[in-house]
Amino acid sequence: MFNVERPKLAPLSLIEKKSWTGSDVLHSLRDAFYNKCYICETKEPLSLNVEHFDAHMDDVDKMYDWNNLFLACARCNNFKRHLFNNLINCTDPKLDVLRLIRHAPPVTPFAKTLTIEPTNNEPSTIETASLIRKVFTDDNTGNKDITGTFLRKRVYKRYSQLLLHINTYIDEDSLESEKVDAILRIKNLMNKNQEYSAFLRWAIIDSPELFEVVKDSIN
Repeated sequence: MFNVERPKLAPLSLIEKKSWTGSDVLHSLRDAFYNKCYICETKEPLSLNVEHFDAHMDDVDKMYDWNNLFLACARCNNFKRHLFNNLINCTDPKLDVLRLIRHAPPVTPFAKTLTIEPTNNEPSTIETASLIRKVFTDDNTGNKDITGTFLRKRVYKRYSQLLLHINTYIDEDSLESEKVDAILRIKNLMNKNQEYSAFLRWAIIDSPELFEVVKDSIN
C-alpha cells in the first residue's frame, strides 16, 4: 500500500451530487492514486472502479463524499465489497502506510504464495493485511485462481527488474559507471508511483546495506 495526497477540491460531479463515477471524478482519482489500484497496486487496470472506502449502504452523503472515494480495480473491489470496512486509510497524512504492512515478493514467477503481514496489532492493519493477502493468494474459484496467478507473475516481473539492478550494483565486474546507474535505477523504483511499489520498497527495507544507500528515495 502507498500514501496518497488527495486534492482538497472535490470534482463538480460530486459537489452537484450527479455521479460518483463521472469522468471528472475518475480523472481526479487516477491522478491522485498514480493510476493504480490502492489495494493491489496494479497500474492502469483494464477495469476501474470508483470504490467507497466506507461502504455507503445507500447513505447519500457517503455516496458523494470525495474523501470516501478511492481508485480500485474491479477484482479488488469484488474482494472488498462491504466485507472489509475497517481498512488503513492511505490518504491519512499521519500514517506511514508502507511500513504498516510488510510485503515480500514471490521468489519465482510460479510461487503460489507471498508474504503479506501486519507490523502492528491494530485491527485496521490486520484487516488490511488480510484483504491484500486474499487478493494475491485466494484461489477458491477458477477465476480467482487464474487471475491470482497472473497477478503474482506481474509482481515477480517488477521484482525481477529490481534484482537486475541490484545484481549490477554488487557485481565485481561491473564498471563504476554501471554501478552508479544501477543505484539511480533502484532509487527510481523506490517511488510510490511505481507499480507494486510496496513489494519493491520492502525488498530494500529488508536489506539494511541497500536501504542505507537509497533510503532517501523511499517516499
